[in-house]
Amino acid sequence: MAIPLVVRPVGTHIGELVGSDFGRKIKIALDRRGWNTIENCAKHFCKKYSVLNSQSAGKSVILKAYGLIANTGADCSRLVAIGDGYLEFDKFKASRLQIKQAECKKEYVFWLYSHFADRVRTPPKQRADTKQWYFSTRSLRELEFWRKIFYLKGKKIVPKNIAHLVTDPITLAVWFMDDGVLDYRIRSHYSFTLSTDAFNIAEVQLLQHTLLKNFGIESSIQTPSSRGVKYTKLYIGKNGREKFLETIKPYMLKCFAYKMPPQYSLTPQRLNSMQLQRVR
Repeated sequence: MAIPLVVRPVGTHIGELVGSDFGRKIKIALDRRGWNTIENCAKHFCKKYSVLNSQSAGKSVILKAYGLIANTGADCSRLVAIGDGYLEFDKFKASRLQIKQAECKKEYVFWLYSHFADRVRTPPKQRADTKQWYFSTRSLRELEFWRKIFYLKGKKIVPKNIAHLVTDPITLAVWFMDDGVLDYRIRSHYSFTLSTDAFNIAEVQLLQHTLLKNFGIESSIQTPSSRGVKYTKLYIGKNGREKFLETIKPYMLKCFAYKMPPQYSLTPQRLNSMQLQRVR
């Protein structure tokens, strides 16, 4: 999920740097030059781009936010951009990430926990009444950094630079595990739908563009009505379903097997040999 982060730190220089290619250059440097820490890498690029010393506080938050991404293998934007993860502001300077799922998704909760264990005080627990599994991270300034990107007045939004944030296939898989639906009919049809009910049409168009630009997945926007209210959905039909399946399948957990087309139904009449191999 390259990371051009949209922030409003003190001054404008660092915001411009981060909003363009600063985060991407840090990632490239870490990957190719072998710096041991985010800070060592940052010293080089902050000096190169003349980031002022007076901006060190803003710099620190930005680097910690990127460090969260680089070091966990599952950045927050995978969880909070469009899925079920929720960022709660502590009304001071930090936010915490909250995850909760039904009993049947226990595997998923522990999988998410494995990526954030060093930021969580206690392992996932189960509620006695609803049987849901849940955990929360500690309140962290780097999470507040992400909350400002993905929330506006307490409502989750799709930032305009979402195409720069959602670039990893696992991101797409997490989104589908959270909000995806399989429409499957034996021997005749299968398609996928991504629920985008919480977003307006312009935001859904940004997501549609992201699917095509970053993953080569074609989709269409549908607006089915329920009790007179229209809801937006991203529909992935015959022009995009094979690419979508190929992209997400390596990351799908067993508890979400019901969201994947059954193996026995993917017949040679419908799928070629490469496609059959992918779904086995």
